[in-house]
Amino acid sequence: MHQQEKVLYLYLYLYLIVFYMATKPGILTDWPWTPLGRFKYVILAPWAIHSTYSFIVKDKSERSLSLFLIFPFLLWRMLHNQIWISLSRYWTAKGKNSIIDKSIEFEQVDRESNWDDQILLSGALFYLVSKTSTQAENLPLWRTDGVIMTILLHSGPVEFLYYWLHRALHHHYLYSRYHSHHHSSIATEPITSVIHPFAEHIAYFALFSIPMLTAILTDTASIASIAGYLTYIDFMNNMGHCNHELIPKWLFSIFPPLKYLMYTPSFHSLHHTQFRTNYSLFMPLYDYIYSTMDKSTDELYEISLRREAELPDVVHLTHLTTPESIYHLRLGFASLASKPYRSKWYFSLIWPVTLWSMMLNWLYGRTFIVERYRFNKLRLQSWVIPKYRIHYFLQWQNETINNLIEEAILEAEERGAKVLSLGLLNQGEELNRYGALYVERYPKLNVKVVDGSSLAVAVLLNSIPRGTTQVVLRGKLTKVAYALAFNLCQRGIKVLTIREDEFLKLNKSFNTNSESNLIFSISYSQKIWLVGDGLDEEEQLKAPKGTLFIPFSQFPPKKLRKDCYYHSPPAMVIPRSLENMHSCENWFPRRVMNAWRIAGIVHALEGWNAHECGNTMSNIEKVWQASLQHGFQPLLLPTESKC
Repeated sequence: MHQQEKVLYLYLYLYLIVFYMATKPGILTDWPWTPLGRFKYVILAPWAIHSTYSFIVKDKSERSLSLFLIFPFLLWRMLHNQIWISLSRYWTAKGKNSIIDKSIEFEQVDRESNWDDQILLSGALFYLVSKTSTQAENLPLWRTDGVIMTILLHSGPVEFLYYWLHRALHHHYLYSRYHSHHHSSIATEPITSVIHPFAEHIAYFALFSIPMLTAILTDTASIASIAGYLTYIDFMNNMGHCNHELIPKWLFSIFPPLKYLMYTPSFHSLHHTQFRTNYSLFMPLYDYIYSTMDKSTDELYEISLRREAELPDVVHLTHLTTPESIYHLRLGFASLASKPYRSKWYFSLIWPVTLWSMMLNWLYGRTFIVERYRFNKLRLQSWVIPKYRIHYFLQWQNETINNLIEEAILEAEERGAKVLSLGLLNQGEELNRYGALYVERYPKLNVKVVDGSSLAVAVLLNSIPRGTTQVVLRGKLTKVAYALAFNLCQRGIKVLTIREDEFLKLNKSFNTNSESNLIFSISYSQKIWLVGDGLDEEEQLKAPKGTLFIPFSQFPPKKLRKDCYYHSPPAMVIPRSLENMHSCENWFPRRVMNAWRIAGIVHALEGWNAHECGNTMSNIEKVWQASLQHGFQPLLLPTESKC
């Protein structure tokens, strides 16, 4: 028997042993470091620190560049994957060249949140091999023969063995115990490619190690061959699961045999919808040979390439809040976007990325799409103005912000949108008079500009506990604040203001006998406080124990009191029929949406043919009842557990 045949039989033997061990029911399903949670990265810390320290202190002749570069390479793999995640989500939001138009929900995001586990596994194995094998201890940067060998071994044994492994994983015994976890995602994202039980990853890594170990054992391995090979695997995996057809047709026209050597995203999407076809790894050759190629592969490819960007019915305009909020966008870190916004300690470690994103926003300076979702046949989109909250407090930024909003309104008009919701951009009268500026400039607008104030007031009125007779109103007076105070006074509820200037402004705006319920008082004994921007810490600390703070602005107050309750800004729970909602809106819990945003959706659902901006406000009770009829539900008061 030739030496090459012995090596091949050894690989097959080891592979079968590993695979057999990995597929016993219940064995090796969970990752070993799952109990560590986010502290799982400590498993690589000793090796990373030791390799870095050794590279710095040892003589040049004793240094191992390949060992030192393992950790930077792992960071590159994480960055590479994150780039694909962000690009894929941006493409999906636009809808152009999308393959499967199916929603992604929070359950899928949670299931795929451990996509970095396979990178940790590869790192641990790299360090282990480098420290135990003299042949892998100090690899050169480049060896041509090793690169050629890696390409040939992947194209031959790896692709062939993977095809049959994949078919085996679709046997009902293995599929139900292992591979079904991966196929839980029908509408795939790039990271879906690596969401498998630990057992499967052991088998896959044993398979992908064939070219790398062969190169090491034959002394032809190099840093370039190993790093390049794994980058190729990551690239093709991410591309195949990105749910966006990006391979141009002319590529196959120039070189027709390429269809046997490289798959497309639509090719692999069919595997996730049909299950019994298109088993190949990256080269469809074996599906052609064994007649498992899906007959609709070419048709789906053509359809996906022709698919145009989706035209919205409702556009929600928003903006970034803080520099770090870029990570919380749907285009940012998926696991962060799926949870209410919280500042993380590690944000300080990635400040260069934060600074780069700020510079990109400043240079690019254009509104961009971040979300696309559906509700009752309405096509909804969220667009982001590349400005932060602080910009709205800078008067010299007003013209730039208004120009961006105006451009967005005209673009929504051009795309045939029915409603444009101003959302967080509804910052105050001094900016654009609550949107009236744009309606006056373009009186023939077909798209209806909605600031959502009526529903915000309705939510606030229904958030005040029944039986309340007095409330304190404190904060920057906005359109919502004036309407809220007026409606409370009309209902016989006394509205107390603790600042004289606010009292005078409110009193001046009332033209009825309701002002008798508007009172200026320096008393802090009331336990229901309606608060907006400008509430200072001293005033909050003077509130009595058990006070309920209800924000009437879009931003929550700082929680200084553990003996008080804090309601969220005006918001409602969205119905389950609103699809593709898998990111949290700022600080709100899952499947909760701010009232200003919901108002735009309700406006479109009802077909109301009027703007709601400037001094115009829709009928509060009518808007409230319409939102309830369409399935939106009020949030519960936070009176059972203290913040």
